[in-house]
Amino acid sequence: MKLSKLIGQRIKETPKDAQSASHIFLIRGGYIRPLSTGIYTLLPLAKRIISKIESIIREEMNKIEGQEITMPLVNPAEIWQESGRYQSVDQTLLKFKDRNNKDMVLAMTHEEAVCHMARTEITSYKQMPSMVYQIQTKYRDEARARAGLIRVREFTMKDAYSFHESDECLASYYDRAHQAYENIFRRLGMKEVLSIESDAGMIGGSVSHEFMAVSEIGEDTIIASPCRKYLANREIATSPFVIKNEDALELEKVYTPDAESIEDVAKFLGTEESDSCKAVLYQSNDIDELIFVVIRGDIEVNEVKVKNYLKINSLFPAEDDKIKECGAVPGYASPMGTNLENVKLIVDPTVKNSSNLVAGANEAGYHYKNFNFDRDCGAVGEVVDVATVRAGDPCPVTGDPIEELRGIEVGNIFQLGTKYSEAMNVKYLDKNGKSQTAIMGCYGIGVGRALASVCEQSNDKWGPVWPLAIAPFQLHIVALNMKKSDAVKEKADELYEKLTAAGIEVIYDDRDVKAGFAFNDADLIGVPYRVVVSPKTLDQDSIEFKTRDGEIKEMISADTAVEYLEKLIKEKLSEI
Repeated sequence: MKLSKLIGQRIKETPKDAQSASHIFLIRGGYIRPLSTGIYTLLPLAKRIISKIESIIREEMNKIEGQEITMPLVNPAEIWQESGRYQSVDQTLLKFKDRNNKDMVLAMTHEEAVCHMARTEITSYKQMPSMVYQIQTKYRDEARARAGLIRVREFTMKDAYSFHESDECLASYYDRAHQAYENIFRRLGMKEVLSIESDAGMIGGSVSHEFMAVSEIGEDTIIASPCRKYLANREIATSPFVIKNEDALELEKVYTPDAESIEDVAKFLGTEESDSCKAVLYQSNDIDELIFVVIRGDIEVNEVKVKNYLKINSLFPAEDDKIKECGAVPGYASPMGTNLENVKLIVDPTVKNSSNLVAGANEAGYHYKNFNFDRDCGAVGEVVDVATVRAGDPCPVTGDPIEELRGIEVGNIFQLGTKYSEAMNVKYLDKNGKSQTAIMGCYGIGVGRALASVCEQSNDKWGPVWPLAIAPFQLHIVALNMKKSDAVKEKADELYEKLTAAGIEVIYDDRDVKAGFAFNDADLIGVPYRVVVSPKTLDQDSIEFKTRDGEIKEMISADTAVEYLEKLIKEKLSEI
């Protein structure tokens, strides 16, 4: 490809709304252009990278016996109603009516569609395990599109779905898919991708892992031990918190005027926030009971853990009137002396196992000192870990202080079980001829997000530094002062023609521009290998060779340059 013909202009200025490195460089480098908020046109450079990412994904999916299909983006609402997600998913699911007034959706994922297919096509245990996958457009009516291709509304995703006759079969295949994902991200050239235990969220299932590309601009918090033996999403991470365990002292009621917050109470009494107990009260649209959570004062409630334990989708702060119904006083609440008849009382172990805490007295202006849960409340409530783990807390595996990392979710895998297959009547005949419900797994990778994540991990102040495996081109030829030197043009043309004929992907800057302009464009395009042909280098019968990352810069013979470059690039490709 000659740069003079390439569609996609380089831009000098940083886009006003771009904050992440990938968003800035993909716009400036002529890779993508916004059509609307969170909706982008992929220009030729980006499309070349995407094609390579998809090729690597296909190779790894085919290695684990995946069969590629394509399912429609537009789905009839009735299959989403079958699964129950038509009602449960929020406004991110775009709903509309077609010309026949039939309810339709734009699919954000395809569990429903694949179950509809499996009902007629996967009908015998002899076909299991079986997996189908697609690389297909999805649409999520995202309220917070950000960071270019990191969080978008319309996107391309590889989603795969497997079908099994037993949990053991699913677990075995899940391990194979996990390894395939590790292979994919390694081959894409991502520098650090962590597989972490995660919350299944909207998709559901019993076991799930997220693959996180470590990046400062990531939206997810990864809880990790320094040695990486423990890795978990913050939503499910646990810690054996340091607990104060002393002989129980006598309960003492104290006056705490205008001290409703944990911080105010600790300051007034001269205690630490970790020496207190707080009550956090919620309501839900899914259950009628008041949700009464008791946790140590210095620790935040992990609402995902609460929702998972209670198997509810919604959770919001309780209204004061609802709190007062059980005898608790807002700002001074504790489970002591309350009516728990219509209350879900959840006690975090940090309260259950601690001694002599400060707790609300259920009376405005008063707290208790030396609160001990078992003694002062008795055997009530359900002891559940609902604590949010923080940096510095002990690791549950090693005991070392935990670290917090930021990550971009580039892939996820789920053991779905029968959540969708049972709801949608996906049956097969077992070896005894009896009808059974298929057990499912699903496996997703965001293709555009993978591109952006590589850019986030591999860039410098001038632009992206693409790994050879997915770079839009393998070699960038920069020819300087061609109009003043026929020899420069002849040598650059020769390199371009011979290397292209040898199967090397070359972008050739054939424009008559100043050196600084050409080099700036080359940096923004980010091709891993570059040669510079100029009158100065040819006077030495050489051309300049350098890598985009700056690790190599040397002069090579102009006469043997084609052979040298072809051998180098093909050897490096064979190592990927």
